[in-house]
Amino acid sequence: MYRTHNCGELRLKNVGQPVTLSGWIQKIRNLGAMTFIDLRDRYGITQLVIDDKSDSSLQNLISGLGREFVVKVEGKVIERSSKNSKIPTGEIEVKVDGVTILNPSEIPPFTIEDDTDGGDEYRMRYRYLDLRRNPVKEALMLRHRMAQEVRKYLDSKEFIEVETPVLIKSTPEGARDFVVPSRMNPGEFYALPQSPQTFKQLLMVAGFDKYFQIVKCFRDEDLRADRQPEFTQIDCEMSFVERDDVLSTFEGLTKHLFKFVKGIEFNEPFQKLSYQDAMKYYGSDKPDIRFGMQFVDLTDKFKGKGFVVFDSAEYIGGICATGCASYSRKQIDELTEFIKKPQIGGKGLVYIKMEEDGSIKSSIDKFYTPEDLKAIAIQMNAKKGDLILVMSGDKKKTLTGLCELRLEMGNRLNLRDKNKFAPLWVVDFPLLEWDEEVKRFFAMHHPFTSPNPEDIPLFDTNPKEVRANAYDLVINGVEIGGGSIRIHDKQLQQRMFEVLGFTPEDAEAQFGFLMTAFKFGAPPHGGIAFGFDRLCSLFGGADSIRDYIAFPKNNSGRDVMINSPAPISSEQLKELSIELRKV
Repeated sequence: MYRTHNCGELRLKNVGQPVTLSGWIQKIRNLGAMTFIDLRDRYGITQLVIDDKSDSSLQNLISGLGREFVVKVEGKVIERSSKNSKIPTGEIEVKVDGVTILNPSEIPPFTIEDDTDGGDEYRMRYRYLDLRRNPVKEALMLRHRMAQEVRKYLDSKEFIEVETPVLIKSTPEGARDFVVPSRMNPGEFYALPQSPQTFKQLLMVAGFDKYFQIVKCFRDEDLRADRQPEFTQIDCEMSFVERDDVLSTFEGLTKHLFKFVKGIEFNEPFQKLSYQDAMKYYGSDKPDIRFGMQFVDLTDKFKGKGFVVFDSAEYIGGICATGCASYSRKQIDELTEFIKKPQIGGKGLVYIKMEEDGSIKSSIDKFYTPEDLKAIAIQMNAKKGDLILVMSGDKKKTLTGLCELRLEMGNRLNLRDKNKFAPLWVVDFPLLEWDEEVKRFFAMHHPFTSPNPEDIPLFDTNPKEVRANAYDLVINGVEIGGGSIRIHDKQLQQRMFEVLGFTPEDAEAQFGFLMTAFKFGAPPHGGIAFGFDRLCSLFGGADSIRDYIAFPKNNSGRDVMINSPAPISSEQLKELSIELRKV
């Protein structure tokens, strides 16, 4: 028997019991008369003690142990004289009678501690060692608990878990596909699914009514902290539903997860915000509403006063930072440099200080009278001690810049508390977006998203104004999930393809199987997909999804542990009818 108990299990009630433990050596402390060893497994740490009265052969064996050795230990549980309240097993220790080395270990390339000295790339190379560290282990345990709660909730709502294919057909819409050559069909390729979208719609046609899947998806796109080339979705679809039915069901799932995983209860409905208002007040379709500081359009107030920067601007907007009138010139200069970063592209920053003595100071007071500035302060709802920050220029760029400035101020003022959660539904997205380079519309979500029924006539007159019957769940400025009511009518789907520039032949080649299925009675249906990795990292209070994925890729899409992707042999290429050329 390798163990009678695990390393996180023993308590005072076990004192006097003979036990067998197995695990990894976390730390050894030789104090002369006594040697203490911390033995670790997945469940926790138990302290072992060997005194100088022990058998000499045991003493010799102990002297040869090192960190990360795998050992089996036999001994008796005793009460610790110096208790450790920081660990659950801190009231006991095991007096060792015998040790068996199950496997020695080389010195690890970094310390297996909560605060390690290993850099990101190094930890990814030895990910199996990194996974031994408590923060990473706990992240994956959180992921496991969340997956179990998702299944429990959806099963209680009569959803059926169905697996869909991984080798599918490539489509040009959306992100780039990962493609897989077919040996049995030379010159033809599978694609890895970006989502199971068409398959879950076919399941609705098949009458399955409520489907879900915790599923791997694949997108060949540039990476960042919240992106991986392979990621996991909670993918769901429902029949005979309207938008509010879907929102209610998956707001229920979100509340269930918060309650049973985080111990947080939401008793009120989640706020809803239209896409138009999200952009107007926050400059983002995924606003962080943990704090206020909404944008105010000041274009009419500022124009026509002889200040050429404002007079030539398409849009002028401001935010009010409560209690920040005391900001120094250096602090304001830092904010100005922040919005001038290339990724933001701001040209400058105007400030108006509402001093505590009632006076108003501004970087543009030679162009605007005290009465002008006071009127602006009233529109901004600014009080004594507040700081107004203003940006101007092209409307789209300025809204983006203000969004980044608002988030930066939220960080500086500690308004973005990771222990506070503010869920929000963003609705009524545009259905289409125009690409000026290729002179055609693209679907903002995907080609199967239903338009808002009352906007369908706009297809013929003003397609840009057609709203999608779509919705996103946003929590703390992170898009957690998104979905839509789908087009289930064959004629409307064909009209959508026409607007997107598909010829009938293109539509038939790529989606003919779906259009054929719709001939046999497709029910009204809609669904949603949650980014499971993002949801886990949000619950864990992390900015990156990497620690919530067992074996993630780096920012170049490489798995540095197994050195993938890697070249394949010329024999394999020949079998696949593929010839490489230098680029």
